[in-house]
Amino acid sequence: MTSNNWETVKQIDLLDYLASLGHHPDKKMSRNQQYWYLSPLPGRNENTPSFKVDRQKNLWYDHGLGKGGSVIDLCMLYHDCSMPEALDKLEQFLSFHRGSLQAFPLFSATPSPDEKKKIKIVTTGPIQSPALISYLEQRKIPLSIAQAYCKEIQYDLGNKKFYAIGFPNNAGGYELRNAHFKGSAAPKDITFFDNGKNDLYVFEGFFNFLSFAVIRPQTSSGFTNCLVLNSLAFFEKSRSLMEQHNKIFLFLDRDLSGRQSTQKALSWNQEMGSAKYTDASDLYKSLDDLNAWLIAGAGQQEQQRQTRGRGI
Repeated sequence: MTSNNWETVKQIDLLDYLASLGHHPDKKMSRNQQYWYLSPLPGRNENTPSFKVDRQKNLWYDHGLGKGGSVIDLCMLYHDCSMPEALDKLEQFLSFHRGSLQAFPLFSATPSPDEKKKIKIVTTGPIQSPALISYLEQRKIPLSIAQAYCKEIQYDLGNKKFYAIGFPNNAGGYELRNAHFKGSAAPKDITFFDNGKNDLYVFEGFFNFLSFAVIRPQTSSGFTNCLVLNSLAFFEKSRSLMEQHNKIFLFLDRDLSGRQSTQKALSWNQEMGSAKYTDASDLYKSLDDLNAWLIAGAGQQEQQRQTRGRGI
């Protein structure tokens, strides 16, 4: 499956997917784009609905299990399968509907695949927009660090102009973020920082990488190589690149997809009879990702400890 199809699969409307599996929301409890179900997941026999779908965000959460995520996470749990197997199943689901990815109605709260293709970069430059600077402040990323790795991007989408923080990838595309938008300008690819080191730190998204640069000021001096996946779809594809290093530290998200990928990498250790891969996410084990940990305040404490330890 291509990365474009991966993004398309993730937009499948959860209500439509659940209906295809024979599950329908409780009409009495469902309102305001919040839909409640008797949990469809294996082993969850209940009389009162505790499985909620937020249709506006196209995310689900099972209150009985304490787990949630995207349609991909749901498919993996429902069928007890790996992420690649889930992606295959969801692509088959899409193909079944008139044999075309474009024929099936997708979740409409984010741009459709056609709209995404219309993203056109107009200008790039230093980050100056007060709204973008405010967004960085909300994410606890100093402007100086953001300026070192990102640009302010003006782009066209649907005949309208928008501004976003742009993080460049190896293929010349950008990951785009502002307070109201999460997307990318093609082509989509990884971002690899080759500082000639033997160790590699791996991040799922660029805000987690920026967060690491905040808590470890020596990042800017190139003390390690860094890989930003920009999508978990590139994780297994990046295995050969990752394994060119002696040690690989994984700072992936602690949602279901991130944990699945981390466990997959740890199984590669067994295949190789080595310990190349290390799960470094225990640092923020009570939160979803490294940026959430930074926002919660723990990251600032670590930054101070690192600074004192190096006499910076």
